[in-house]
Amino acid sequence: MADFKLPADSRFNEVPGRRHPAPAGAQRVKGFRIYRFDPDGTDKPRVDRYDVDLDRCGPMVLDALLKIKNEVDPTLTFRRSCREGICGSCAMNIDGVNTLACTKAIDEVKGDVRIFPLPHLPVVKDLVPDLTNFYAQYAAVKPWLQTRTPPPPDRERLQSKEDQEKVDRPSACILCACCSTSCPSYWWNSERYLGPAAILAAYRWIVDSRDEATGERLDALDDPFRLYRCHTIMNCTEACPKDLNPAKAIAEVKKLLVERQH
Repeated sequence: MADFKLPADSRFNEVPGRRHPAPAGAQRVKGFRIYRFDPDGTDKPRVDRYDVDLDRCGPMVLDALLKIKNEVDPTLTFRRSCREGICGSCAMNIDGVNTLACTKAIDEVKGDVRIFPLPHLPVVKDLVPDLTNFYAQYAAVKPWLQTRTPPPPDRERLQSKEDQEKVDRPSACILCACCSTSCPSYWWNSERYLGPAAILAAYRWIVDSRDEATGERLDALDDPFRLYRCHTIMNCTEACPKDLNPAKAIAEVKKLLVERQH
């Protein structure tokens, strides 16, 4: 029988971790249960609880994380940058859903806020996952304009408004990895399946009227694992914090591969 348990050194301790109570006199307190893992230590991963005074905290989960790090526990480690849902740095699993901490409101979560790193990736420390493979897959689809003809000498490579609209939404991907790490096919085949984010990036250039490497791009994706591990579960589209549709992009790529055979 298949064993789907995590390796023993990856499972966090079921014994309660460290407790950090709210300051005395706090009236509106919210509990944050946060995954902790120190690669330089000898302890197994654990979940610590931090009680935060919401009257002295901003409205988003990232605000709480910053407050905890700045005022309670400076050892807490996570990524963040823009605080505007643009950079994708603060992607993590909050209340069981992959999302951005900067756009997830604390009030949206009933009870304690449970925060874990993005699932099924090696953990560098605490809430920081190792995205090396994810970025390598993105680079593998050659996400840049490829042309053979020289550019016009007096202007840019132009395209119609209708053609531009085809790439408008796929270009909005912020590479947060929420979609790929919510995909069961990616969990089990991440070394060979490119995943929703990388295929969405490939699709963005396949449908770009200025690109002249459509055939080569489709050839590179025409593989049982790189593309066809997708089983249209739709987790990727549900998880995308930018309301993009990676599942539709993957379906369109499959459709283009079929059409060129006829």
